[in-house]
Amino acid sequence: MNKLITTLKNIWSIEELRNRILNTIMIIVIFRIGSFIVLPGVDPSRLQDLTGGNGLLGLLDTLVGGAFSNASIMALGIMPYISASIAIQLMGLALPYFSKLQKEGESGRKKINQITRWLTIAVTAMQGFTYLRTTIPTEAITVSQGLFYFSSVIMLVAGTMMCVWLGERMTEKGVGNGISMIIMIGIISRLPAGLVQEFSARANGGQILFFIIEMIILFLVVVFAVAVTQAVRRVPVQYAKQIVGNKMVSGQRQYLPLKVNISGVMPIIFGQALMFVPAALASAFAEKSDFWANIQTVFSDFTSWQYNALYAFLIIAFTFFYTAITINPNQMADDMKRGGGFIPGVKPGVNTANYIAAILDRITLPGSILLAAIAVFPAVASLFGVSNVFAQFFGGTSLLILVGVVLDTLQQIESYLLMKRYEGLMQSGRLQNRQTGVVSQ
Repeated sequence: MNKLITTLKNIWSIEELRNRILNTIMIIVIFRIGSFIVLPGVDPSRLQDLTGGNGLLGLLDTLVGGAFSNASIMALGIMPYISASIAIQLMGLALPYFSKLQKEGESGRKKINQITRWLTIAVTAMQGFTYLRTTIPTEAITVSQGLFYFSSVIMLVAGTMMCVWLGERMTEKGVGNGISMIIMIGIISRLPAGLVQEFSARANGGQILFFIIEMIILFLVVVFAVAVTQAVRRVPVQYAKQIVGNKMVSGQRQYLPLKVNISGVMPIIFGQALMFVPAALASAFAEKSDFWANIQTVFSDFTSWQYNALYAFLIIAFTFFYTAITINPNQMADDMKRGGGFIPGVKPGVNTANYIAAILDRITLPGSILLAAIAVFPAVASLFGVSNVFAQFFGGTSLLILVGVVLDTLQQIESYLLMKRYEGLMQSGRLQNRQTGVVSQ
């Protein structure tokens, strides 16, 4: 306890870090206030459960902290910007123009950011109109529908761009990655309500012991998610002796850390988005055939084994796909060769690229299986009677985003403490930098 108090005092004594923390808190407060401002022309008392309690809409509502179900001006949150960013990244692999921009340094990055913002506006406008038409009941609209749809789309676009601006300001003047932090705040804002709801349900049913067991399992699942997120396969890299000025510098051995979960949360997001397709397609033919009606029923229930089997398969497939498009073993081998480095026992060039690719294949398979296990665990928790809101924190996108953002933020605070020669947050096992590619021994 004394060490914790001392660490907090050290954090507060660093002026720059203190100001960044206060700026972060202020931005979070602004974001949360915006999540409760209802769109003009909507009667909140007539709003029903817009998300259905689970599925893709439930996930979106969790990621934006309930703003989706509140018909807020920030109902879509930061998600259109995430979609636009992913689209631009994929275009960089397919279109030479975007690939060229990615290689132009700071000027290219500014152009890409500008294109991403314009694409975000377009995506928000399309998603906003769909959101208004499909989720807002007509009896909740108190003004002319034409005027409501026109003004609300503009408000939703403004709300999303406000979230983007807040995220960028948090990155610039706060602690951690602002975009990721806003998503995390939206997720964690649902935790108190879910916790109280679960405790009340167990207490009324005389199942306090079961609630305690749930909390222990939740703790173990979080530890498991942290282990999967931080797990790396360290490949030794030996650098040859070099002449610097008039001195001979001896070669150094460093390590190339290949993460077991390189793709992060992206396969779960892609898989969750595609799981919405079977039920949507089946609904078009449900009235004409019992077979399609059964398909709609099965894939609308996120606890069914068919849903989770397909979900797990998509996550595993997307993990391999995303790893393949983001990690280039040939480029890594070329960079290593230009820097005078080599993997002991492996020839530079093609052999090194093949060696790295083989390691990636071996660690991606167990990584994808573990990721799929984390993704389907909320469904397992629901089968044991855990409420849908609270079950979301037992795994899936919510848990991985929470773990990733917290680790990144702690790493940044740790860097400030060590830079000012204070003791870090941990006595041993320093938080590894999740952004850099090489860790010295």
